[in-house]
Amino acid sequence: MTTTTQAIADMVTRTVVSASAPSTMRATAQGGILEGGNPSQYNASNPIILFIIQAGIILIFCRLLHYPLALLRQPRVIAEVLGGILLGPSVMGRIPGFTQAIFPTPAMPGLSLVANLGLILFLFLVGLEVDLRYFVSNWKVAVSVGAAGMALPFGLGCAIARGLYNDFQDEPGTVPIEFGTYMVFIAVAMSITAFPVLCRILTGLKLLSTPVGVIVLSAGVGNDVVGWILLALCVALVNAGSGLTALWVLLTCLGYVLFLVFAVRPVFMWVLRRTRSLQDGPSQSVVALTLLIALASAFFTGVIGVHPIFGAFLAGLICPHEGGFAIKVTEKVEDLVGALFLPLYFALSGLSTNLGLLNDGITWAYVVGVIAIAFVSKFAGGMVAARANGLVWRESATIGVLMSCKGLVELIVLNIGLQAKILSTRTFTIFVVMAIVTTFATTPLTAWLYPPWYQRKLEAWKRGEIDWETGVPLGDAAAEADADSVRAQKHDDARIRSLVVYLRLDNMPTLLAFVSLLGGKPSDIVEKKHPIREKDSTDYDALQMMSFSKKRPVEVHGVRLVEVTNRTSTVMKVSEVDEYSLFDPVLNAFKVLSRLYNLAVSGEVAVVPAVLYADTLVTKAEEESSDLLLLPWSETGSMSESQTISTESVRNKLASDTYSAFIVQALETAKCHVAVFINKGFTGSLKQKPSTMDRKMSTLSVRSQRDRVTTVTNTGRSHHIFLPFFGGADGRLAVRLALQLAEHPEVTATIVHYRNRNDSIGSDAGSVVAEHIIVTPKKAETQPGQDDGDAAFFASMQRTLPAELASRVVFDSSATAAPLSHAIASAQEELGQDPKNGGDLILLGRHMALASNAAAGKGCLGEATDMVLESGIRASVLVVQARS
Repeated sequence: MTTTTQAIADMVTRTVVSASAPSTMRATAQGGILEGGNPSQYNASNPIILFIIQAGIILIFCRLLHYPLALLRQPRVIAEVLGGILLGPSVMGRIPGFTQAIFPTPAMPGLSLVANLGLILFLFLVGLEVDLRYFVSNWKVAVSVGAAGMALPFGLGCAIARGLYNDFQDEPGTVPIEFGTYMVFIAVAMSITAFPVLCRILTGLKLLSTPVGVIVLSAGVGNDVVGWILLALCVALVNAGSGLTALWVLLTCLGYVLFLVFAVRPVFMWVLRRTRSLQDGPSQSVVALTLLIALASAFFTGVIGVHPIFGAFLAGLICPHEGGFAIKVTEKVEDLVGALFLPLYFALSGLSTNLGLLNDGITWAYVVGVIAIAFVSKFAGGMVAARANGLVWRESATIGVLMSCKGLVELIVLNIGLQAKILSTRTFTIFVVMAIVTTFATTPLTAWLYPPWYQRKLEAWKRGEIDWETGVPLGDAAAEADADSVRAQKHDDARIRSLVVYLRLDNMPTLLAFVSLLGGKPSDIVEKKHPIREKDSTDYDALQMMSFSKKRPVEVHGVRLVEVTNRTSTVMKVSEVDEYSLFDPVLNAFKVLSRLYNLAVSGEVAVVPAVLYADTLVTKAEEESSDLLLLPWSETGSMSESQTISTESVRNKLASDTYSAFIVQALETAKCHVAVFINKGFTGSLKQKPSTMDRKMSTLSVRSQRDRVTTVTNTGRSHHIFLPFFGGADGRLAVRLALQLAEHPEVTATIVHYRNRNDSIGSDAGSVVAEHIIVTPKKAETQPGQDDGDAAFFASMQRTLPAELASRVVFDSSATAAPLSHAIASAQEELGQDPKNGGDLILLGRHMALASNAAAGKGCLGEATDMVLESGIRASVLVVQARS
């Protein structure tokens, strides 16, 4: 026992002594900065800490730079490259110890690994974005513009390659290569076009649907594919030990392309159809399979001597676009790639760029020469080819400018050349400067050469409607313009015969119910007979005459807006907008109105940035020669159409600054009548039941109470309209629209002409809001006898009321010192009295020309509308503004 105790005591003593003595065998400190550790010090066994610091600095720099550049409508790649240049040896690298602390040489392989993984995924997304159907459908002009846009810069690139090879090929960081290989690489760098950046520029400038956009996109697809093939050839020549080996590499690569197209793609399509991924979207398993194909393809092209990005690009090309599969896969991957991986890769390009090497005259001469050749050759080749295809010079010049865009594809090519040691750091810097300059210049030059007014003039000239020099309408167009002028002068007799409607998912029930009122009564159902017996029937000719004598329908054109962002998937939606228009459920539901009412309904989907929503709708109304532009107010107050989550957003929907700015822009720029509809329980609304348990409903179980959250209200189809008429062009439009709506057999209307008893502005003693209604009219109506003109118009409308409307429309007049307050009081008494009807409506003119309104600075729909909405009247509101 004594021996055992002594042994334990000795062991404890030795342990304590060894722990207190200094030793190199101790475990690594785990306390980090709490034990004095330096997180910026690179640790090969734990590199993630420094990587997070590097990634955070790069992302912050790139985002900060993107904000001012976005105001100049520049793509994000410009900010990412400039961020890398600032962090590199050109600027921040000159701070002592910065590069060694943040970007030490041992840590760069890890950063490069993550960046290159992102590059592989990005090239896979580029392959998904390339839709070869564009090239096939426009192959003639695409081949000519693409070939001319590559041949000329390719040839001039070969010429300048001789000087670059002689002056810079022996610099440090390069390997001896044949001039032919070097020449091919320089020529490819000169002739390539940045297809992804091109798509975003065309989308931002709303040019994708124009002839210029279609031609550039088609030529860009072919240019992109040929450019990557030439790049693969160049890399194969560099990596091969001999010409025979390079030949084998190219043949293997060709065989692999055929294997992907004729073996992998059919099997992949079978899997997609079997899993219903084309119809229902890809599941997580299908996304994993798709990414596995991309990585496997990148692996194969990498091991045979071609860069891995080529295999990833091919994998994206074989993915189908049917059913929006390519778009849905892109949506799963793009955010991580675009937000994290790509900034790291292009920042690495900037870190490898050293502007300090541009330190002598010959180098700057090459900078100017490379920029001039890269821009002028692409510009001239694309312009001449476009002109040869029948485009005017200004259109052709725009195509040339767009084809000169280099962007991120150029930077990828340059980085491959730097990694393969084809380019020295100095030559790499020269070409990076060229890529930045040409990409930066593309957007402003395109906007200057091809502005919206020129596009409209050119389209009218091509249709033979105007004289090019003077802009004066010709022939039938002139007669139609004269007729439009006469109609504008006699606008008292005008009807709404055509309108453009902004279709929103959250407003669809309301829009369907309101627009149907313009179609009159529902179409009579005629009993159908067998075609053989129908011709033998004695009533066949009568039925034919009925179809021809049918009243002219109101033309309704619905526009569904989808927001385009910096995401690749939304840009892809722009190129596939025709399919979206064909299968969009909101658009197809709206078109059903033409089968039920006397309406000629059409529609389309437009994919544009949110800031261009108002401009798109106004332009479309102008193109369609519409009498009215109908804008519903968002149910949530947001431009987004996402499902309502809380009642708070619905309650405060009118306080939205974003949506108010959109409405104001449309009202101020529209050349036709405009109507804004604010829904308050119009037909189609859902009634929300309380989700909390009630003791009075104890017979219901908790489950049944929660299962019945929403229910369709049991409403009729009748509507009552109350219109307070205060005069002016807006008020007259409101009267005419109310009478047109009242032609529907289930609509009744009360139209009251309110006149101010006093010459000056009156006020209501019982109201806290001063009256400001009978004041300055619009500029077009600032003549003597304005009040008499409004009274005469009102009397004329009352006197010429059709007999079939006499039982449903009531005219009245009132002279009071407080017109608006009396109008609101009358509306509260008259509206919302029948809870089972389809919803009442108060119709108002906007009256923004009122002098006091400008001083008050109230809402965008006018002071009268503000007071009506604040009064809590249980009715929807329709605010109209007459064309200016």
